[in-house]
Amino acid sequence: MDVIDTLAGIAPGSHLDRVRRTRRPVAREHAQKSYDSLFTPAEFGAFGPLERHAVAVFVAGLHGQDAIEAFYAEKLRSSAATDATRAALDAEIAAAKTRGPYGAFPKGPLSTEDTTGPVHRVADAHREALGPRLAAALEHVHMLVFHPRDADARSLQSLLDAGWSTTEVVTLSQLVAFLSFQIRVVAGLKVLAAKS
Repeated sequence: MDVIDTLAGIAPGSHLDRVRRTRRPVAREHAQKSYDSLFTPAEFGAFGPLERHAVAVFVAGLHGQDAIEAFYAEKLRSSAATDATRAALDAEIAAAKTRGPYGAFPKGPLSTEDTTGPVHRVADAHREALGPRLAAALEHVHMLVFHPRDADARSLQSLLDAGWSTTEVVTLSQLVAFLSFQIRVVAGLKVLAAKS
């Protein structure tokens, strides 16, 4: 079983297990390799397991995926996150949830689809428990999830100002993209499981 099987509740030998193994083996293999490279790399650098799992909890929480959020919350607990950090993260998820996407297109025919929406800022009361790096990351993640058209140099600069390296910013963006993919695949597989 890979992590997507686990999150989707796919039992070994089930119809969906056979479909994933026989019809989509390369996609299955690469999805697991992506997970492994992002969550269990040979070298974490300064972007360690605690921050990675906290970001994963936040992304799953923003998407309203309770089971995936719980999966990563357990990993976060194993990463030595304090009770204060976990409580601050939970509060930030509750405060940051919204509907989207929001944003503005460049002037032109798509401008009729421009939609304004809230931009999340971590509460001052939570900044100490989260630390400056994670607080900046959560604000950037909210931008990527709900305001993908509005992410710009200012958003990236706030990460650099909080101590993120350019390489870590790229890894953070890859992590968010992978989690969004993983959440959608799991949701689709659960729909298929319900129909079989």
